[in-house]
Amino acid sequence: MPENNQIDGKEIPASLQQIAKVVKLMDSQFRIPGTKFTFGLDPIIGLVPGFGDLIDYAISAYLMVAMIRNGASGRAVAKMLINITVDGLVGVIPFLGRFFDVFFKANRRNLVLAIEHFEDGKHQGSAWPIVLPILMVLALFFILIGVFAFYLLKWFYFLLK
Repeated sequence: MPENNQIDGKEIPASLQQIAKVVKLMDSQFRIPGTKFTFGLDPIIGLVPGFGDLIDYAISAYLMVAMIRNGASGRAVAKMLINITVDGLVGVIPFLGRFFDVFFKANRRNLVLAIEHFEDGKHQGSAWPIVLPILMVLALFFILIGVFAFYLLKWFYFLLK
C-alpha cells in the first residue's frame, strides 16, 4: 500500500485511514527482497499452531466490523465476509495456508471494497443475492452428507448382520 494514502489508485478516505494502517500491517507491511511481493503479520501469526488462524480471523472480523460501522451496505459486508472466510478456511491448511495468505490478502480486498462502496457507490443493496446462493449450496451440502451418512449406516448395518 503506497505511503500516499492510496490503494489501487483510489484515495483512502479519512474515515478509513486508521483501518488502512492495520490492513497494511496485516497484509503488506514487509517486502520480499528483490521482488514486488509484500506480506504482513497475517501469514506470520498463522504459523502459531491452532490459535494463529483464529487470531487472524478475529483481526479480519474486527476490521470488517469497523468498516460496517462506517456504513457499509449488506452487499459489501457479504463480499467482505466471503473474503475473510475463504482466507480463514484455506489458512488452516498447513503450508498452503501461509502461502495463500501472502497472495490473497483478504483485509486489503475488504479495504478496497469499502473504498469502492463509500467513494464510488459500488456494492450497494442487500446481501441476499450473495448470501442466498451460499445458503442453498450449504443446505445441499448438508443434505448430501445426510444421505451419504444414511447409506453408510445402512451398509454397516447389513455388513454386521
